[in-house]
Amino acid sequence: MNLRAADGEFSAYGLSHWLVLVVFALGAVAFVAIGRGHRDTPAARRFSRSFGAVLLTVHLSVQVFSMTLSDWGIEHSIPLHLSDLAGFVAAYALWSRRHWVFSLAYYWCLTLSAQALIFPVLTSPDFPHREFIAFWGMHLLVVWAAIYLTWGLGMRPDWRSYRVAVTITACWAAAAMIFNAVVGTNYGFLNRKPETTSLLDVLGPWPWYLIPEVALVLLVWALMTWPWVRRSGPARERAREF
Repeated sequence: MNLRAADGEFSAYGLSHWLVLVVFALGAVAFVAIGRGHRDTPAARRFSRSFGAVLLTVHLSVQVFSMTLSDWGIEHSIPLHLSDLAGFVAAYALWSRRHWVFSLAYYWCLTLSAQALIFPVLTSPDFPHREFIAFWGMHLLVVWAAIYLTWGLGMRPDWRSYRVAVTITACWAAAAMIFNAVVGTNYGFLNRKPETTSLLDVLGPWPWYLIPEVALVLLVWALMTWPWVRRSGPARERAREF
């Protein structure tokens, strides 16, 4: 295991990656504590909206930089990856706390975005390069947002949440695959695997890996829903804000 990339490039499970994971763990604990400390108080809305504004500002700044200031390319600069869309979803969930958008934040951020913490698809110079900071800043914030909403403020998913997330994700996948086929891109890694190591490497070649990938997502999201719906309904309903 390399603790430092010899050529100055980011290396998965190098020193900088491990430090990011430590920061993530500390931040997750902090956001849960903050959320529980002001749950059901006016301070919760103020903090949630401030957090959402910060997340949106960071996300838009990264997107604008990607599309205008860096080496622009249609294959990577358009915000069509779910990890890109998750930033906007998480920001709106924090601002509005509407249950349908919380549903997307819960499933997208805690699985698809969180996967980037374990299998980062990042080919850039190591810290403190701006691409390193932008990549980890976006992914940490969106996962923290979902953790804060769920374990901090006490919002809960249910089977309706599951259906909403599956339906919207299926629509995104269809649109992304059509765009990829027409333009020759690979958003969502739906038309081929990423160049870096990822979970898709163990699921077989394209297009067959899409079948177990979809089945795995449906199963994991169902398992993420089941423990919450087993609990009493009234507490879950009080956490909803439409």
